[in-house]
Amino acid sequence: MAALVHDSQFLTRRGAVLVAIIALHIFIGWALATGLARRAIEVLAPPIQTQIVEEVKKEEAPPPPPPPQFERPPVEIPPPDVTINMPAEENTTAIRVTQTVAKAAPAPVVAAKPGTSVKFGKGFPNSEDFYPDASRRLEEQGAVTVHVCVGPDGKLTEEPTVAKSVNARLDGAAVKLAKAGSGKYVPATEDGKSISQCINFNVKFQLR
Repeated sequence: MAALVHDSQFLTRRGAVLVAIIALHIFIGWALATGLARRAIEVLAPPIQTQIVEEVKKEEAPPPPPPPQFERPPVEIPPPDVTINMPAEENTTAIRVTQTVAKAAPAPVVAAKPGTSVKFGKGFPNSEDFYPDASRRLEEQGAVTVHVCVGPDGKLTEEPTVAKSVNARLDGAAVKLAKAGSGKYVPATEDGKSISQCINFNVKFQLR
């Protein structure tokens, strides 16, 4: 008997739930038919409104007018008053005396005698006589440039110097040769007279 009472209560609850579900479906169908659901959606979510805003363009102000150009009036410079005093011509038959100065005859030009430079006289020493023995053995060769100053008597006025060197041995031999030639130089001349003059000359050392 207790089992029967329990089954009847279960059926009653199940029937109530079924009735509630059916009633819910009927309400939804009625709401769709009458447009109630659409109005509810519109209330919950209002439609999106779009506003078109026209952009107002600002009119740019016109540029200012250029400054007026003033023309300077031309400056008139009056021409200078120039007065030229011209001597008046005299019509006269008087005889005028003119003085003439006699020019002196030019002095005769005497041709200057050409000058000469220092030269080497007879008996001037030879580089073979001053060739160092060590340089011969080592086969050292070359041309040493020597600077000498010769007086009017053909002798050296100062010690010779080396203007262009080869090596110490050959340089010393060249200086000895230049000293040995003192008195055997032919002095330079100018206007036919002997003068002092400095020259450079080469002393060549070459093996034969």
